Amino acid sequence: MTESRARVRMTGKERREQLIGVSRTLFAEKGFDGTSIEEIAASAKVSKPVVYEHFGGKEGIYAVVVDREMQRLLGLVAGALGTGHPKIRLERAALALLQYVEESSEGFRILVRDSHAASGTGTFASLISDIASQVEDVLADQFAERGFEPTHAPMYAQMLVGMVALTGQWWLDVRSPDRKDVAAHLVNLAWNGLTSLDPQPRLTAASERAVITPPPDFEFPPLPPATEKEAKEREKARARELRELEKTRERELKEQEKELREQEKARERELKEQEKQRQREQREQEKLQREQEKQRVRELREEERLRDRQRREAERLRAQEAKVAEQADETPRQLGVRD
Repeated sequence: MTESRARVRMTGKERREQLIGVSRTLFAEKGFDGTSIEEIAASAKVSKPVVYEHFGGKEGIYAVVVDREMQRLLGLVAGALGTGHPKIRLERAALALLQYVEESSEGFRILVRDSHAASGTGTFASLISDIASQVEDVLADQFAERGFEPTHAPMYAQMLVGMVALTGQWWLDVRSPDRKDVAAHLVNLAWNGLTSLDPQPRLTAASERAVITPPPDFEFPPLPPATEKEAKEREKARARELRELEKTRERELKEQEKELREQEKARERELKEQEKQRQREQREQEKLQREQEKQRVRELREEERLRDRQRREAERLRAQEAKVAEQADETPRQLGVRD
């Protein structure tokens, strides 16, 4: 029994490292919300108070895990972007990200999740922004040399790093082709553009042989020991942050609901106005039809009167002709009587 206890007894630093490793695996598999303090303690074969003693709660250990992964990835990218031709630096940066994805899959899965508020700056978006700020300097120099506007470098840096990062997310699951081929195709698109794609891209010889490591002076930030008072204070601060985050979400939801109501009201007003316009147009159309009908009635009456006049005129002419004919018949008879 004594030998068994001696084997599992750890120093405070060793216990913290063990808890970080266990939590890293669980967070990668289940995410922050799906992982509990009970699971962390059970996997590490310690009691829950031990976890609270070292990190103050789940949020504290999650923040450490995320910060370490960010520092590891940023260290690789910083080493890749050191010196050399811009194309080689771009190749090595793409290789650095893919190397991290391949060698630290659990860490990358944690980073690309929607990071919890407790992680502070540990969101994938902020990580992309940090890497883009390093790429920005490389692009700014190239823009200046080629006569382009250097102020556009930050925008292009975001585009370039976003393209590589999203490809890394895709490659995390498919893992085909190998990372050197993926990096070559990434640089092919970024360096040559769609109009000048190389049908069979390859890395430069310098990048093909490169071993990417963090800079020599790179090291993980130290983990200060946490006293009980500090742990409680951090827990209170995190609780306040979570409450503020919840309030912010509630405000955003209310604003969204308000905006939806306003949009609905505007839509109703628009529909009412359209209905009024339709009714006005209908009334105008009906009025026009009535006027046209009246005009047709007047025209028919006028035609009828014209036909009546023509008929009376024809009857008058026929009467005159009959009278003339009658007079013509009477004249010979009168002459015969006289004779």
